[in-house]
Amino acid sequence: MPGDMLDLQHSLLNRADHNVQTTTAATVGWVDVEKLKGFALAHPKIAEAFARDALIDASIFREWVLNVGRRDAKTRVAHMLCEFVARREAIGISPADPMVLPFTQEQIGDATGLTSVHVNRMLRVLTTEGAFERLNGAYKIADWQKLKRLADFDPAYLHQAA
Repeated sequence: MPGDMLDLQHSLLNRADHNVQTTTAATVGWVDVEKLKGFALAHPKIAEAFARDALIDASIFREWVLNVGRRDAKTRVAHMLCEFVARREAIGISPADPMVLPFTQEQIGDATGLTSVHVNRMLRVLTTEGAFERLNGAYKIADWQKLKRLADFDPAYLHQAA
């Protein structure tokens, strides 16, 4: 998402345990870890913001363990869509606005522990149930409240007001 900062925790761990890829074209900036540490030490409020960011990441990780481990396929896919829409909403994009999903069905499957065939079926189910619709290569949330209900979605774990 525009404005996201990634992997602040690795500034303290000295080594990343995973890679990060964008699903769309992006402008990426690199920050020297030692300069970042110095900046945080000199500005306690910045250090607090970095710590808060790491805690929010942990909250999101916990929600995704629940999503993949305990929810059925339809709920998993609906939940991923809800998180994406909620994060767009946080940067001023209405849930009612059509969107081009930056994910393939295979990528949605990777994130939700499903095959791309199963993801396709679940997107069709969400469409049939009136929560989601396809519009000339883009998608639209047909009923945001219904999609949130189907997803068992509570955005509190995103801590967007933090």
